[in-house]
Amino acid sequence: MKYGYFDDTAKEYVITDPRTPAKWVNYIGTIRFGGLVDHTGGALLCAGDPALNRILKYIPQLPESEPKGETLYLRIRENGSYKILSPFFTPTLDDYDDFACHVGLGYQRIVSRSHGIRTDVLIFVPNDSPVEIRDIKITNEGNKPVEIDLIPLVEYSHFEALKQFTNADWVPQTMMSEADRDENGLLILKQFPFMRKETKHNFFTSNHPVDSFESDRARFLGNNEYATWQAPEALKKESFSNYEARRGNNIGALLHKLGTLAPGESKRIITQLGQAKAEEVAGLVHRYRDEKNVASAFRELASFWDDYLSKFSCETPDEAFNTTVNVHNPRQCYMTLNWSRYLSLYQLGLGSRGLGFRDSSQDTMGAVAGAPGEVKDLLRKLISVQNPDGSAMHQFFPLSMEATEGDALEEGHKLVYGDDHLWSILAVCAYVKETGDYDFLREKVTFYDKKLPLEKRASAPVLEHLLRALDYTKTHTGMHGLPLLGFADWNDTVNLLGDAESLFNAHLYGKGLLEIMDLLEYLGETAKVTELREDYEVMRKHVNEHAWDGEWFIRYFTEKGEPIGSSSNTEGKIYTNAQSWAVLSGFAEGERVNKALDSVFTHLNTAHGIKLSSPGYTRFDSEIGGVSTYPPGAKENGGIFLHSNPWVMIAETMRGNGDRAYKYYLQINPAAKNDDIDTYEIEPYVYAQNILGDEHPQFGLGRNSWLSGTASWTYQAATQYILGIQPTHQGLRIDPCIPSAWNGFKVRRVFRDATYIIEVDNSENICSGVATVELNGTLLDSNTIPVQEPGSENRVVVTMRKATSNADAPPIARAATVS
Repeated sequence: MKYGYFDDTAKEYVITDPRTPAKWVNYIGTIRFGGLVDHTGGALLCAGDPALNRILKYIPQLPESEPKGETLYLRIRENGSYKILSPFFTPTLDDYDDFACHVGLGYQRIVSRSHGIRTDVLIFVPNDSPVEIRDIKITNEGNKPVEIDLIPLVEYSHFEALKQFTNADWVPQTMMSEADRDENGLLILKQFPFMRKETKHNFFTSNHPVDSFESDRARFLGNNEYATWQAPEALKKESFSNYEARRGNNIGALLHKLGTLAPGESKRIITQLGQAKAEEVAGLVHRYRDEKNVASAFRELASFWDDYLSKFSCETPDEAFNTTVNVHNPRQCYMTLNWSRYLSLYQLGLGSRGLGFRDSSQDTMGAVAGAPGEVKDLLRKLISVQNPDGSAMHQFFPLSMEATEGDALEEGHKLVYGDDHLWSILAVCAYVKETGDYDFLREKVTFYDKKLPLEKRASAPVLEHLLRALDYTKTHTGMHGLPLLGFADWNDTVNLLGDAESLFNAHLYGKGLLEIMDLLEYLGETAKVTELREDYEVMRKHVNEHAWDGEWFIRYFTEKGEPIGSSSNTEGKIYTNAQSWAVLSGFAEGERVNKALDSVFTHLNTAHGIKLSSPGYTRFDSEIGGVSTYPPGAKENGGIFLHSNPWVMIAETMRGNGDRAYKYYLQINPAAKNDDIDTYEIEPYVYAQNILGDEHPQFGLGRNSWLSGTASWTYQAATQYILGIQPTHQGLRIDPCIPSAWNGFKVRRVFRDATYIIEVDNSENICSGVATVELNGTLLDSNTIPVQEPGSENRVVVTMRKATSNADAPPIARAATVS
């Protein structure tokens, strides 16, 4: 069944049936002010921090038929009584003549037609203002006049989101609303917890006279236990009560009496929901009551996205690949840059999660070309929660910059995740390769020490932070000379006691060493490179001596030296990341590369993607930890954890197997699932975190969409390794590894303010092998294009050809390592 289609021209996905198998959402605004909006008009907004400054109440666990956070009612007077409709489908659940939810770049546009009334609602947050705009146009498309009222509604949360659900005494006693009329007689309905009355207000208003308002949910629905959102008692009355709530469940409902619309006549209402200091509210309200200012703000939003997406675009023989790479994947990367794993339908933004060090470090790598300034700002924050010993705090709150150890505080475990600190190396190196901003490496950033005020904390240059990260791992090893696991590595759910060792940490350390050596070589610091090369060779020796299992690499060693991810295990015999990262780190030697990756294909690949491990654990095992709390085939316990799939794609391109890399890409591309999505269920325009594996009876079901490291890594896999357009310190390397069926492709890439129009000829239908590279008509002796003048436009022609001794121009050798 199809629920919608991709409109590549408009850069939208258009939902045409509101009865999707799960809520499908979009993101508007940023973490400064914004959140998610679903395909039936519900919204969850915050300002600065979803846990500490939440605005709307959105409870995903409630039935999908109920409105969440926001909705819109229409009231049509017919023969002395009212017909109640919702243009968003929920909560009235009417049949519609037409329904279209346009999931756009930073906006949602919902257009519906019922009972001869067409409603068109544009929802977005301006780039520079803490306000959600809903630009509503109502048109009478019938042949008779219609008397119609319009009622937008919001339901507030307490600003401390978790308290909303844990303190049913204090929270309702502190929620308050009051109404003001401005000099034009237009209503501004304000809401605030009592303790914040003198600081920031939430406000809800429009550019049209309001007949009356309601601010108490019980009064709106009806003061009885069986009142529903589908048929609120207040909508049966001529006017609302104008009651200013002093406790309870605060809402904002504004009754606009639009009068009689003649056939073909339209009315336009612009609502604003925002948060600002009391003295700033009037200015914001005045600005966005003007239709011209709203239109201008929407154009500015579109301009931002045009610029962001202009850094990379491709034309390949695969339309689903083009759709994802050109629009929806980079858009998702920008959202993960903003939100990390903090606020979604699945990560609810409650409690102590914050932004993750590991997560956000990876997220920057997918957005660095389009938003380098925002990436740099986030890198500063991440580095500032690194400990002086080189390890890192696991997460931090963006408003207060208070950091915590996360679940590593659990009694009996190390107070550190063994991988967190190493991810900043990959992130910073990706940033400087993309931008050429080597001055950033010399910028001083403080270390984290919660016992000291910020001005008294020690600081060091960014490069020193990265070197301390390497040193921490080097000096924290176990009985095999491999890095300690700590509380956990990337796989949060395997929690081994004591001095267990992690092969993931070993490989991430190896990859970090490669990145830093590459950087220092470029900077001319050869003595330090020699020292790090020795460290690299020591770790490679340990990995190959102890972790090769015969057909694949082991994943962990317990503190007793017992292997996990070995053929000697009954369950959890093989783990995907132990194989892919052995290649990414360069530690896998000779035929072990092929054996390890072929073992992934044989034992872990499925029609819906690569499983994280196999076979699944069938019972809870306290010595293994959280992974065994899931049933086999779910999440980390043998599920298809999509984040790990692009690492295998990258590893396959490193050995030149473009057909298999592309196969893996196609299996998880959500756009390719659109025509048959009922099994998958979730949005076809963004990657998920996980899909249930083949050991689970619901094999193929996707969940935890949007905020996943899958976004960043799949974008990197597609653009830098399949298409092979790789930023380096020396310039732009062209090194495709594509399916042999492709005759070629085209790419437009902006790199360090120069534009490269790249055309790749693969008429010999091979997977890899660059024979020639021409830059503006001149043949180069390398597949790395030197950095060109800012503002220049450069034509690049690349020819792929099999390596033969009789070739007129020998193929340019593929890069030996990922960079």
